[in-house]
Amino acid sequence: MKKLGCLVIGLSMLVCGIGTVLAEDGIEFGISADYFGKYIWRGQNLNDDGAFQPGISASYGGFTGAIWGSVDTTSINNNSGEITEADYSLDYSGSLPGLEGVGYSLGIINYVFPNTAVDDTTEVYAGLSFDLPLGPSITVYRDVDDVKGTYISLGVGHSIEKIAELAPDTPVGMDISASLGWASSAYNKFYWGTDQSKMNDLAFSVSFPMEIAGWTVAPSLNYVTLVSDDIRDTDTYGTGSDFFFAGIGLSKSF
Repeated sequence: MKKLGCLVIGLSMLVCGIGTVLAEDGIEFGISADYFGKYIWRGQNLNDDGAFQPGISASYGGFTGAIWGSVDTTSINNNSGEITEADYSLDYSGSLPGLEGVGYSLGIINYVFPNTAVDDTTEVYAGLSFDLPLGPSITVYRDVDDVKGTYISLGVGHSIEKIAELAPDTPVGMDISASLGWASSAYNKFYWGTDQSKMNDLAFSVSFPMEIAGWTVAPSLNYVTLVSDDIRDTDTYGTGSDFFFAGIGLSKSF
């Protein structure tokens, strides 16, 4: 973990330096470092203990390229201190012409799983977001590798700029979000072993962002539950079906 911490600090310094030079050209950089008590992805319990998840991104115009990773911080999966996932993504987002308040995104994600026995895979996706109360959105993910399955996420959220003050010049906000996931029979057969299209998972999150020394710090509380009885009855990712965990995120854009 010491080497990993040095790497993250080094990347932060590098990105900050590059961002300062290129900011005038309209290129925006972002860096994040999150820690969660569990790593639950689409209802799948990938790590029932702590995971450190750093990320870095660069945006120009409507394009954003990003690298995101997950590192096991305990020996629960026999991978303590090792990178167990690295995601490489490219996204293009904009507003639909002629439809005010409707945004879209198109992209591709390559999932790589070093230090594990999991095969790499790739998804393409398309999403719509709406400038309405609760900011509803829908995103369709299609695996174009071995899975050949589809996952659809429906999301809503709401942000409150200030609910408290950590200090006179440090307001604390609140971001609330929820998502519901549906998966095709091919997707569920590959990941869960049940050959049925189902509503898979329901997730809730509330975070409390605040600005400290130019960085956004966001503690969070998270809850994920499996919706389908068939999914709950599988033990592919353990016997648990309801997950409650805390996290904290650190991010900066420049």
